[in-house]
Amino acid sequence: MSLRAWSLLLVLSGTIFLEGIDVAMLAVAVPTLRADLGLGTGTAAWVMSAYVLGYAGFTLLGGRAADLLGRRRMLLGWLTVFLLFSGLGGLADEGWTLILARFVTGVAAAFMTPAALSIITTSYEEGPQRNKALLVFAGTAAGGFSLGLVIGGLLTQLGWRWVFFAPVLLAAAILVAAIVLIPKEPRPARAKGGFDLGGSLTAAGAMLLLAYGIVRLEHGFAGWQVTVAALAAGLLLAGAFVAVERRAATPLVRLGILRKASLVRADLGALLFVGSFFGFQFMATLYLQELRGWSSLQTALALLVMGVDAVLAPTLTPRLVARFGNARVILGGFVLAVVSYALFLPVGPDRSYAAMFPTLLLTGLAFALAYGPLTIAGTDGIAEEEQGLASGLLTTATQFGSAVGIAAVTAVYGLAGGGLDGFRAALLVPLAMVALGALITATGVREGAAGSATGPGRKDLAQDAPVAPDAATKVTV
Repeated sequence: MSLRAWSLLLVLSGTIFLEGIDVAMLAVAVPTLRADLGLGTGTAAWVMSAYVLGYAGFTLLGGRAADLLGRRRMLLGWLTVFLLFSGLGGLADEGWTLILARFVTGVAAAFMTPAALSIITTSYEEGPQRNKALLVFAGTAAGGFSLGLVIGGLLTQLGWRWVFFAPVLLAAAILVAAIVLIPKEPRPARAKGGFDLGGSLTAAGAMLLLAYGIVRLEHGFAGWQVTVAALAAGLLLAGAFVAVERRAATPLVRLGILRKASLVRADLGALLFVGSFFGFQFMATLYLQELRGWSSLQTALALLVMGVDAVLAPTLTPRLVARFGNARVILGGFVLAVVSYALFLPVGPDRSYAAMFPTLLLTGLAFALAYGPLTIAGTDGIAEEEQGLASGLLTTATQFGSAVGIAAVTAVYGLAGGGLDGFRAALLVPLAMVALGALITATGVREGAAGSATGPGRKDLAQDAPVAPDAATKVTV
C-alpha cells in the first residue's frame, strides 16, 4: 500500500488500539482505585460494567449513524467525547463520577469504533487490499488489550489516575492525526422519510436492558428477579424494534441484511469467540491473583504472551486467508481455542508457568487466526451505504460476547463455590462457547467446499452476497 494508505490505516487502527488499551488498563487498576476511594464491591463492579452497558447499548445506533450522518464526522466528534470523559474519570473523587465517566466513554466508543471500521471498508478496495487493512485493524485491537494489561500494571504503580489520563494523551494525538489524514466527505443526503426515531429508541432500550441483564448474571441467583425482568423487558423491546423497522420508511436496520447467512454466521462466531476469550482471560487473571497470590504486574507480564496475535494477525493471517480462505482459517482459530482451553482445565494450586505457557500461546494464536477473518466475513459483500450498519452489528456482537463471557464464568464460579473447584467449573464456559462456535463456522467450510468454483474450501464466509460497489474515495495503493 502507499504511504497515504498506511498512514490512514494507522490512524484508524489507533482508535481501536485506544479502546482496547483503555479497557485493559482499567481492569488492572480497579482494585487499587477501589481501595483509594473506599468504594464498595458493587460500586467497583459498576465502574467496569458501566462501560459495557454504554458500549453494547449504543453500538447498533452508532454504526447506522456513521452511514447516515457521516463517518468522519462521527469518528472525530465521538473521539473528542471519549477524550473528555476519560479525563473526567481521572479527576473523579467519588464512585458515581467514575461510573458516569465510564458509561459515557462506552457510548463514545459505540459510535467511534463502527465509524472507524466502516471508513476502512469503504476506503480500501474489497479483496486482498481490504483484507490486509482489516487484519491490521484486528491485530491492533488485540495488541491494545495485551499491552494495556502491562501498561496498566505499570501506571497503577504511579497512581491509578494515570490509567485515565494516558488515554487522554493518546486520544488527543489520534484526533489531531485524524483531522489531517481522514479525507473530508460530503454530507450524506438526507434520508427520505426522516430519521428512524422509534427504531433508535427501541434499539437502544433493548440493547441496554439486555446488556444489563447479562451483566447481572454474574450475581448468580442473588436478585434473580431483577435479572429476569431486565432480560424479559429487553426481549420485549427487541420485538417492538422489529415491528417498528418493518414499517419504517427509512429503518435504522434494514432487516433484509439479516438474511445474509454469512453475516449472521460471522456475527455469531464473533460473539462466541470474543466471549470465550474474555471469559478465559478473566478467569486466568482471577486464578493468578486470587488463588496464586501474584501481583497485578506479575499477572500482566504472564499474560503478555497472548499478545502474539498483534504480530501474527497482520503478517501470518493474510497469507493463510489467501491460501485457504476465510472459513478454514476461522475454523482453525476456533479449533486451536478449544485445544488451548482444554489444556488449562487440569490446572492446580501450584502449576508452573511453563505448564501454563502453551495455553496462553495457543490462545493468542487462535485469536490471530479467528478475529481478523471474522471481521472480514462480517463486512464483505455489503453495499457501501450499509457498511456502518454491518460494522455496528459486528461490534454489537463482540460487545455482547464479552459481557456474556465474563458474566457467565463469574456466575458459574460463584455457584460452584469458588476456589479451585469453581475455577475449573468456570473454565468449561469458554470451552463450550468456542466448541459451539467451531460447529457454526464449520457450516461455512462445508458451503464453501460445495459451492466454490476455484477449489474446495476456498469460498469465504461472505461470498454469498453481491460485491459492494467501489467507493469514489478509495485509497490508492
